[in-house]
Amino acid sequence: MAIYHITFCVLFILLFGCKKPYAPPVVSSPNSFIVVEGEINPGNDSTIIKLSKTVKLSDKITDNPVLGARVSVENDQNNSWPLVDLESNGNYSIASLNLPASQKYRLKIQTADNKQYASDFMEVKPAPPIDSIGYNIVNGGVQIYVNAHDQANATRFYRWAYNETWKFQTYYESHYVLDTVHQSIVPRRPDQQVQFCFGNAASSHIVLNSTEKLASDVVYQSPIIFIPLGSEKFEFKYSILVKQYALTKEAFSFYQNLEKSTEQLGGIFDAQPSQLKGNIHNTNDPNEQVIGYVTVSAVQSKRVFITKQELGIKSIYPDYPYQCLQDTALYVNKNGKDVYSLLIKPPVSHIPTYPIIAPDGTIVGYAYTSPECADCTLRGTVKTPSFWQE
Repeated sequence: MAIYHITFCVLFILLFGCKKPYAPPVVSSPNSFIVVEGEINPGNDSTIIKLSKTVKLSDKITDNPVLGARVSVENDQNNSWPLVDLESNGNYSIASLNLPASQKYRLKIQTADNKQYASDFMEVKPAPPIDSIGYNIVNGGVQIYVNAHDQANATRFYRWAYNETWKFQTYYESHYVLDTVHQSIVPRRPDQQVQFCFGNAASSHIVLNSTEKLASDVVYQSPIIFIPLGSEKFEFKYSILVKQYALTKEAFSFYQNLEKSTEQLGGIFDAQPSQLKGNIHNTNDPNEQVIGYVTVSAVQSKRVFITKQELGIKSIYPDYPYQCLQDTALYVNKNGKDVYSLLIKPPVSHIPTYPIIAPDGTIVGYAYTSPECADCTLRGTVKTPSFWQE
């Protein structure tokens, strides 16, 4: 038995006693590349360009905006239109440009450290209108799709982006609020309502399609987004605004490679990482890696609304994103300060939901819950969007 005991000890030391932390070069690499996202819209819609820098996989931050840059759209006649970062978040924008389609355009960037970047001059690529937006109920969810066509057979390469809006409610309804001035619990006023809100989300993945190998330039039921039926997006009403862009073949290839590199990796049979070659360059250092592809395309858009009645569903009990529980706090004395002090106690203030009433009709305490379960403004807005249809 001694030999087995010795053998086990040796194996234990080899397996667990000699491990050292390993940081792959890609994780700890000091390189930080500039990333340019967006497209030049020559029509009456806004042009928004997002500038950021890549971060290391080991970093805790995920957003690294480039601030203080000078960004402009330039044509091949030496005219330019400046973009402004109004919110100091790396999103540089300008309202409708209304540029003539007979000229070529590019993006110019000068960062705060005086690095100069420019995209290639591009012709205006007109996008055909969206024919329709529809949906199919499949695999326990709603598959939203788009239909489009170009009678001139000149588009062939399509990209879509979208913005979602939906009405939702909190898990618990709060009828009371903490009055920090008088240190008491008081009924909510109508303007303090936080039960019903509107949620918003933008495209989180790349949506492409090509009709290059088809006889006609027709897109039929091209998938945009899949939403499970248990989503709160269909609890009341859901809306999606789909934007359609026309791409060149080179831009389509760039987005295809970007999609493979960011969304389809994980298995040995998936597409392997590849270097993304865009059309943006450092004008003084052509060897610098720049990530991005700037196109010039007039956007076509269409909005639709979907209700659970249209989906043929009588009621939806959505999967709430938090685990929600209620507790009760009863008065120890009559001044109410003890319950208020309990609910507002750091690190987080709880929200009173409804009163605990004694047989004689007096309030003897309150039920309460966590803020995320009773305050919809933590992930939405109570302001009704201008386009919303009740």
